[in-house]
Amino acid sequence: MQTLANLSQALSSGRIQARALVDQALDRIADPNGEGARAFMTVATEAARAQADEIDRKRAAGEALPMFAGIPLSIKDLFDIAGEVTRAGSRILENEPPALRDAPVIARLRAAGFIFIGRNTMTEFAFSGLGLNPHYGTPASPFDRATRRIPGGSTSGGAVAVADGMAAAALGTDTGGSCRIPAAFCGIVGFKPTAHRVPRDGVVPLAHSLDSIGPLANSVACCATLDAILRGVTPRPLADVSLRDVRLLLPTSLVLNDMDEHVAKTFERGIGDLSRAGATISRGPLTELLRIAEINSRGGLATPEAYAWHRPFLERFRDRYDPRVANRILKARHPTDQDVRETHDARAEIIDAVDQVTTDFDALVLPTTPIIPPPMAAFEQDADYIRLNSLVLRNPSLANFLDRCAISLPVHRQGDAPVGLMLIGRRGGDERLLAIAQAAEASLKKTQNI
Repeated sequence: MQTLANLSQALSSGRIQARALVDQALDRIADPNGEGARAFMTVATEAARAQADEIDRKRAAGEALPMFAGIPLSIKDLFDIAGEVTRAGSRILENEPPALRDAPVIARLRAAGFIFIGRNTMTEFAFSGLGLNPHYGTPASPFDRATRRIPGGSTSGGAVAVADGMAAAALGTDTGGSCRIPAAFCGIVGFKPTAHRVPRDGVVPLAHSLDSIGPLANSVACCATLDAILRGVTPRPLADVSLRDVRLLLPTSLVLNDMDEHVAKTFERGIGDLSRAGATISRGPLTELLRIAEINSRGGLATPEAYAWHRPFLERFRDRYDPRVANRILKARHPTDQDVRETHDARAEIIDAVDQVTTDFDALVLPTTPIIPPPMAAFEQDADYIRLNSLVLRNPSLANFLDRCAISLPVHRQGDAPVGLMLIGRRGGDERLLAIAQAAEASLKKTQNI
């Protein structure tokens, strides 16, 4: 698994050329035995090669280039790219006109030199944590490919692309875990920033109160680099943090419920590793989380905000939606404006309460999901789909509701089923969270190869 820093250095030193990187990525996407056909909705084969050749020519001529010029990146199909149709993983938007301009985050990544290798498959309109897409196919998690397990969603194709080396990193969105769930299910790192940190213009929305834009990559440092670019600032190394100076709270309310045996064992081993590395980890109830679960069980914010955007499309094209996505959105036909206002008020109260209770802690620590990726065959019945989707979304969606930053780190050992360990930082405390996550990552890696 190559990091952005390693690839940038290899390119600038001449040890590898951009065309070679692009061809490697395209070969993996095109592999008939791989997941490329399901992980990508479109592949920019000719454009990517032409851009790589131009970068190699300029580099050979000694011209100054952006730091990441020549590195292939994949894009979730929610982002406007000039000249391309943004379909959001749906059939509904496929006849819409192409975007006239890049979304701001796309423009920033382009200016940093990244080569867009293609648009990733995703859950239709990003409205599920599972990654299933009946229109364009569902790529399988890298674990136990013979069984074909779900990749997690909604940034499903992006996670699989990174895990399988089809892209060095991927751009995703996260409304309730859509970067972190697929990262956990595919064994990579996924970061959700504090929502206001990155501009969301030119991105198909799901729920404007909860949407955020984040990266999926092979390391915390890669995610920090991409986060800086997405914010429009120059990437810089993260601060060195000693885990001996870190205080973490492991909530005993809600987040440990219904864990499968493998996740429970692997997560506890990871907690032990962090503790032995010096982190102070306290366990205790955080009952405010139960209020969040209750609010979300009644529709929360995502469903009514999604319905407000989708209503005209549902009136015309309901039969072209994934029925499970349409049914979730249509649940919001009944809540009133007063219901939504009360939810916003309750959210503000819970955010303030959690901020006060967790003042002495740098971050919360919890399993990203309580289960390993289930087989795709487990979702044949709608009741199982609803139950498992709710279970997978439960923990990561807490960070979105609390308007906090969060990151999922792989904590399993090589060859084992993937398990994510999630850190939830403070609102606006993204730099601190990333620095803590990098220290935690280094500590966890010492035991993951045992």
